Amino acid sequence: MNLFRALLTVSGFTLLSRVTGLARETLIARAFGASQYTDAFYVAFRIPNLLRRLSAEGAFSQAFVPILAEFKNQQGHDATKALVDAMSTVLAWALAAISVLGALGASWVVYVVASGLRADGQAFALAASMTRIMFPYIIFISLTTLASGVLNTYGSFSLPAFAPVLLNIVFIIAAAFVAPHMKVPVFALAWAVIVGGVLQFLVQLPALKKIDMAPHIGLNPVAALAHRGVKRVLVKMVPATFAVSVAQLSLIINTNIASRLGPGAVSWIYYADRLMEFPTALLGVALGTILLPSLAKAHADEDPHEYSALLDWGLRVTFLLAVPSALALFFFAVPLTAGLFDYGRFDAHSVAMVARALAAYGVGLIGLILIKILAPGFYAKQDIKTPVKIGIAVLVVTQLSNYAFVPVFAHAGLTLSVGLGACVNAALLFIGLRRRGIYTPSSGWLRFFVQLVGAALLLAGAMHWSSISFDWVGLRARPIARIALLGACIVLFAALYFSMLWLMGFKYAYFRRRAK
Repeated sequence: MNLFRALLTVSGFTLLSRVTGLARETLIARAFGASQYTDAFYVAFRIPNLLRRLSAEGAFSQAFVPILAEFKNQQGHDATKALVDAMSTVLAWALAAISVLGALGASWVVYVVASGLRADGQAFALAASMTRIMFPYIIFISLTTLASGVLNTYGSFSLPAFAPVLLNIVFIIAAAFVAPHMKVPVFALAWAVIVGGVLQFLVQLPALKKIDMAPHIGLNPVAALAHRGVKRVLVKMVPATFAVSVAQLSLIINTNIASRLGPGAVSWIYYADRLMEFPTALLGVALGTILLPSLAKAHADEDPHEYSALLDWGLRVTFLLAVPSALALFFFAVPLTAGLFDYGRFDAHSVAMVARALAAYGVGLIGLILIKILAPGFYAKQDIKTPVKIGIAVLVVTQLSNYAFVPVFAHAGLTLSVGLGACVNAALLFIGLRRRGIYTPSSGWLRFFVQLVGAALLLAGAMHWSSISFDWVGLRARPIARIALLGACIVLFAALYFSMLWLMGFKYAYFRRRAK
């Protein structure tokens, strides 16, 4: 498999997903601004998202994909299909039960996640009602994640990467055409979450049927639970769940703190999250997606050299592309925020507040992306305990940072703490891989870093000049001109960065790597 081609495929569809996601957020910002309505929606949406990351994209993927790869490589098609069927049965029934309990206890759940909303009775009631609507989303998105894991293991990356686009399209339709006709317009967004979740699962079924891996959800979850592969996945999920829970606990604490910082704070952080997740998804998620099956195969083949080489390739790609992304968040935060969100009810004050949170994310963006590359180095070897221990330490660091930074930087202190915690997390993961001999850096890293620093310094200067030389908020009256200027700046920044690397003798051919 050509890793670079796979990365371009996944990143391309992820880019489409993020572009439609930004269009979605722009429409929501235009329609609702940063208000009690968006605070209520984003708190409600965060709850199923937390459970999604816990049950699906987080703990489940980390435990399931390496074992699925082992079954595929060593035990054949029939055994692999039986594992998929049994796992989908257990997953569907367990999450259906959680959805019922979550809907019944929605008010309590919202209070735990964002107790500050109690000060605004209407926002709290809206968040609880939308939580009840959106809870079943975790069923469909978890089955979507299972389907994506199967397709990725079989070398198919494009369709799983495209699926999130459907959720964004449904959001856009809901915000633009459905919300204006509803008594409480923001409820259109809640129903869009459910429709989008269903479509993301259904769109992958034809591809699964082609490889005879369409999941069959049985009526007897107890029998499915007895499958030996399912038992192994669940055993691995226990520490994985704890690891993901640590990260999500930090997110819950941060949301709770933000809800106490006044109206709009939750939304300011959410909008900054959306921009921060653009490079995180394009680089970290895409690289993690293509690396985990290849690492699992190298582990099953007992090929430590290939295992280390895969990690080395992933780390170099990360630094190459994460450095300019981090600089953009830090030095170009106001133009990005104004160009994408400053329309309709989204005002200049909201631009400034979101830009502060975004710049703080820029400090730790490289760490946030590196985690996506380094953690699979443990997961592919079915070692989940080490990331758990690291996660606990990072939770402590993050909350101590909140204690220090929130009084000084308010909501931006929360995003700064998340970024710094991610850098600590990445550093500890790297040290663990090195000490265990799992990863050995190849030659040429010093030259690579010198070239990166040289290009980064020039790029930072260009971004800072562009940010202060134009009245990005004042250009609100000329939105087409502002968007054109923003696009031109981004293209020029990319050309400047990669041209400077080329002039310094950077070898791009290294990244055209194939996995065995």
